[in-house]
Amino acid sequence: MAAIILDGKNLAHISEDSIKNEVSDLKNKGINPTLATILVGSDPSSETYVRMKRNTCKRVGMESIAVELPESTTTEELLSSINSLNNNEGVHGILLQHPVPSQIDERKCFDAIDINKDVDGVTCLGFGNMAMGLPAFGSCTPAGIMRLLEHYEIEIQGKNAVVVGRSPILGKPMAMMLLNKNATVTICHSRTQKIEEIIKQADILVGAVGIPEFIKYEWIKDNAVVIDAGYHPEKCGDIDLENIESKASAYTPVPGGVGPMTINTLILQTLQSAQKIKT
Repeated sequence: MAAIILDGKNLAHISEDSIKNEVSDLKNKGINPTLATILVGSDPSSETYVRMKRNTCKRVGMESIAVELPESTTTEELLSSINSLNNNEGVHGILLQHPVPSQIDERKCFDAIDINKDVDGVTCLGFGNMAMGLPAFGSCTPAGIMRLLEHYEIEIQGKNAVVVGRSPILGKPMAMMLLNKNATVTICHSRTQKIEEIIKQADILVGAVGIPEFIKYEWIKDNAVVIDAGYHPEKCGDIDLENIESKASAYTPVPGGVGPMTINTLILQTLQSAQKIKT
């Protein structure tokens, strides 16, 4: 049986049509869904990511506000900008593009974002609520992956899931989301001993370690569901996907798998934030 391609690009396209209609409905009620993006410095990759997010807003009829701050910005100056957006009733979502320059306390700034506007799922409070099964906006990449698994009716309950990576906005929330769906979850990272033996037990494998093709093809269990959340300049992910269709039961392509769902989830959660406003 041929492996299922978990096509995030196609699902994001379908979702955008739905979002566009719901944005139009909100506008008819006098609510204009708005995402504020904060970019500190001029990192080319960050500029590209922010531009893609703003372009997606435009496609679905959402407004976006671009806050661009210089490389020399201090933690206090960034906190002031975040606080201003928190107090702006016309802003429904706030995105602080990661990473920020090294002199800034990024965690402090993430946690300054109003929980109701944390549509990128970066605050400690949002993570805690999500992990405990309480309402929260999930971190966009793992939340997008969960939407992809649900769309393709991938069974999670009772499965052995291995997440390779432990970042606060990808690996850790990914593990909690899978756990909340009754998977048995193991978290690995670049320093895990005998990592290949652990990965060989994975019914669901998520590569989120940030190292090109760190996970080797021969480590992957037959008929595993393979999710590659990495993308590198070499145009590859965190997993060696060559010939993966002959081994996996389902997999995300790189590109076109996880990436489109990350941005789509950010836009969807901005819409959901705006929908909470009482007219």
